[in-house]
Amino acid sequence: RVEQAWGQDELVRTHRLVGFTSFNLMVAHIVLITLGYAAGTSAGLWGTVVDLVVNYPGMLLAVAGTVALVMVVVTSVKKARARLRYESWHLIHLYGYLGAGLALPHQLWTGADFLSSPVATAFWWTLYAVCAGSVVAFRVLLPLWRSLRAPIRVLDVRHDAADVTTVTVGGRGVKRLAVRGGQFFNWRFLDGPGWTRANPYSLSAAPDGSTLRITAAHVGEGSARLATLRPGTRVLLEGPYGRLHADARRTDKVLLMGSGIGITPMRAILEDLPAGVDVTVVHRVRDRGSAVLAAELSALARVRGARYVLVEGPRVRERASWLPAQAADLTDAQALCQLVPDLAERDVYVCGSPGWMDAVLAAARGGGVPAEQLHAERFSY
Repeated sequence: RVEQAWGQDELVRTHRLVGFTSFNLMVAHIVLITLGYAAGTSAGLWGTVVDLVVNYPGMLLAVAGTVALVMVVVTSVKKARARLRYESWHLIHLYGYLGAGLALPHQLWTGADFLSSPVATAFWWTLYAVCAGSVVAFRVLLPLWRSLRAPIRVLDVRHDAADVTTVTVGGRGVKRLAVRGGQFFNWRFLDGPGWTRANPYSLSAAPDGSTLRITAAHVGEGSARLATLRPGTRVLLEGPYGRLHADARRTDKVLLMGSGIGITPMRAILEDLPAGVDVTVVHRVRDRGSAVLAAELSALARVRGARYVLVEGPRVRERASWLPAQAADLTDAQALCQLVPDLAERDVYVCGSPGWMDAVLAAARGGGVPAEQLHAERFSY
């Protein structure tokens, strides 16, 4: 419910802030504790380091945990993460659990806050137990229980392009999910090696109570595996997550903007919006051949009475922009206002690459759209 209230975008930003802040405080703790002990002994700095690690209970485990946490933080820096496959980064990121677990014993065995009284000991043990139990319950047991109680399986696999696959799943478990078009799940397909790694995919069609559908570009091993799935494959789901859905809107006028594969949640939202809502869909692509779901969007827009605009062409290279090169003479805000004259009266939903989303959101703000009418979610920073 925290995720539903804050949205994935805000949670990812907060997670990154808290993560790096916690790491900096941990480094400060290590440095200050070591300097403090060294000041009270004749062993010197390195002698104190050896004494702490070798002779204090749990310190060897704490050193191993610190190494694991350093590895997680270093690979989470933007430039480092950009060089890693999603699957590799995700596996390394899981070492954060190992690092926290290895650091715990030295706190419990030597920490004054943990040993000062039975009440303090019980309090801290309880906090750690609740935290660990929540991770196990909601990340492992709940998805497994849902899958065993009401299995979900792959029904259909469609190849939209050489590097784009649409997968439809269904089963009794789908009926129990309170999900809206535009939200996403963490997906695990039990088809062999790699099934343990969850991948986030947004719905590309509004849920109908019996099926869910995703459309994904092949940008890594996890998404490329979608093309090899067979009907009948079991599916584990975590979610739904995200506030990128119709209920988040404030007005009865909506602008849906998607770039590349980011158009998929926009298509689901378009299908899920109630009748009577004034909708414009802006689909930004490099060329018509790369316009994923363009035929579906065009047909759905006609049925829903929506306006569908395909904006194609190579991107502007002189500046960060959402526009194609042929519109480079306009500012981003000018172009958006020309395309959607009543822009400031609309809720604006945006999905695409991070830089493109930033440009669209800046243009929307420049066109007078209030902050509460802007809806976007990022999965990395």
